[in-house]
Amino acid sequence: MSSYTVNERGVLNNFAVEPKMYVDDTDRAGFTPYAELLNGRLAMIGFVSLLILEASTGHGLIWWLGNF
Repeated sequence: MSSYTVNERGVLNNFAVEPKMYVDDTDRAGFTPYAELLNGRLAMIGFVSLLILEASTGHGLIWWLGNF
């Protein structure tokens, strides 16, 4: 795509060419596949971080919650 256009009379138009616009019609709230996928990924990150915390300190989640 070039940065200029020529109209039907051959006149140069070197103003900025506007990009094509589109509307994303997918839902991002509620029980959608996107929300479920995001929820699953966040749950996996939380579970793995708890495993790393327990392996590195020797104490589990209940101990951490009881001592704060």
